Amino acid sequence: MTDIEVATALSKHFEGFYPKPYLCPAGIPSIGFGATYYEDGRRVTLADPPITRERALELLAFHLSRVYLPAVRKLCPQIDKAARRGAIADFALNEGAGRLKGSTLRRKINAGEWGDVPAELRKWTRAGGKVLKGLVLRREAEIGCIR
Repeated sequence: MTDIEVATALSKHFEGFYPKPYLCPAGIPSIGFGATYYEDGRRVTLADPPITRERALELLAFHLSRVYLPAVRKLCPQIDKAARRGAIADFALNEGAGRLKGSTLRRKINAGEWGDVPAELRKWTRAGGKVLKGLVLRREAEIGCIR
């Protein structure tokens, strides 16, 4: 699988499809497969109209191909496998590229310390101050792609 295929599969599975705007566990308005903003930069609001699954897939493809995979390639140029890059792109989509940038996770990746990466990913399982089962499962799926 390519990096975008891995990232898309993980994101679709763990974000789920929501045609109507909703508040994610962190309290951020989202739509589709976890999009928080549109291609033109507008933030999602709870007053936005519903979207189709096809539109949600377009948004996801935009975010992964134009935002998160390029960020991962820039921040973690040492990633040598598509599955690893896809897993970290899913992490970045979920947590934000800014959080990846300042993380020990990134330092471990760039140092090639892949044995330490699972423990670093497991640190990212909270939203709103609570450990969420969905984030625990998501991190384990990402770890499965890292190995």
